Amino acid sequence: MPVRWGDMDALGHVNNTVYFRFMEQCRIEWLEEAVTGSMSGGQGPVIVNANCTFLRQLKYPADIVVEMYAGALGRTSVETTYVIKGASDPEIIYAEGGAKIVWVDFAKEKSTPLPEALCQLLTGL
Repeated sequence: MPVRWGDMDALGHVNNTVYFRFMEQCRIEWLEEAVTGSMSGGQGPVIVNANCTFLRQLKYPADIVVEMYAGALGRTSVETTYVIKGASDPEIIYAEGGAKIVWVDFAKEKSTPLPEALCQLLTGL
């Protein structure tokens, strides 16, 4: 992903909130591919918590790579972790983070089981 000029704050580095956007973009692209068609019909993912540890300042211009890993799998949720690295030098780690994805029935405003396609992908079936 490219770092955009507008991602920086008045102090000249990428604003902390943008790191969450980088993780979000990675997560959404992965979910769209993993559960094609399952994010419609009134159900989909919500994030119930998110965290980020900022390890190094990121400044424009730059390109980054966001790696996402799935962790603990529950009936209605999955833990995810992220590593934000430099695209030209993957040894440079700018941040590490995590988010818990819960699958929700939006009309009922309640959690619902993860889509079968996602469960199969995550359990390797």
